[in-house]
Amino acid sequence: MPFCVEIVPNESVPEPCAFPSTPSGPRVAVLAYDGLCTFEFGVAYEVFGLPRPEAGSHWYRYAVCAAEPGPLRAAGGLTVAVEGGLAVLDEADLVVVPGWRAIDAPVPPDLVRALTAAHARGARLMSLCSGLTVLAATGLLDGRRATTHWRYAEAIAARHPAIALDPGVLYVDEGRILTAAGSAAGIDLCLHVVRGDFGPDLANRVARRLVVPPHREGGQAQFIEAPVLREREAARLGPVIDAMRAHLHEDRPLAAMARLAGMSLRTFQRRFLAATGLPPGEWIIAERLRLAREMLERPERVSLADIAAASGFRNPAGLRHHFRSRLGTSPAAYRRSFAGRRS
Repeated sequence: MPFCVEIVPNESVPEPCAFPSTPSGPRVAVLAYDGLCTFEFGVAYEVFGLPRPEAGSHWYRYAVCAAEPGPLRAAGGLTVAVEGGLAVLDEADLVVVPGWRAIDAPVPPDLVRALTAAHARGARLMSLCSGLTVLAATGLLDGRRATTHWRYAEAIAARHPAIALDPGVLYVDEGRILTAAGSAAGIDLCLHVVRGDFGPDLANRVARRLVVPPHREGGQAQFIEAPVLREREAARLGPVIDAMRAHLHEDRPLAAMARLAGMSLRTFQRRFLAATGLPPGEWIIAERLRLAREMLERPERVSLADIAAASGFRNPAGLRHHFRSRLGTSPAAYRRSFAGRRS
């Protein structure tokens, strides 16, 4: 019987369940642990664990691997009972780490050894969202590209500087090590794996069943919040930044902004960068893109020409250029992804 997980309200754990049939494809082992991230765990199960009659008998063989003795608590007030321990990884072709309980929580040495051994044996390792913390602890990502949720990128980069972290993408495929950004980006990465293992037609059918696009345009950059002004510079630069935000449709020379702040041009540029994390010109472009995105998300359809004029890009060509170069997508695709959801 394949390993299976039963999620039930706390204090009541029935017998393990069984799937109606046993496929013969790649073995997928999904990690479970105390403090389990249930959304990412559910994503892995939805893609790899549900029976797929359309795939024939070669679909994934799904199992759950407990990283520690249970019963295991899970987000949402649930308890998880798992049949298999770390020995499940001995036969896994793909190991999925569905997030981790905390970005600064230590990774058990037994788990690190089991993941390292699985990788040495030829298994693929995949992390979803903060699960990068676990893969980073193995050292297998040193010198490789990887991604995680943009909120965690700075903390992980500080702990693991040898990783080439790219927080602007939805996922990174390094062959036998794959990493996804925020929680929903786990769907993108799982579909990418299905596409590589079974082809685009089956991946598209899985995506339709999930009611998601088979491939999303753009990356995490389109969801990252605008840099926040640090408190120590707020009193001096705050009024200048408020004025800049109120007049994004206008071109204001840096010298004029420096005078408004009561600083020399060089001092203004240095302190603006220290306060916001961006040079003034880059900050203005980021704010103009934020305004353009907000207008594209509105239910009422605003023309690209009007959005470009209101946000300071002058014309649709300039708007499209900055969308593509900064966000990795187009205004039209962004509008479909956001405003279209309400139609």
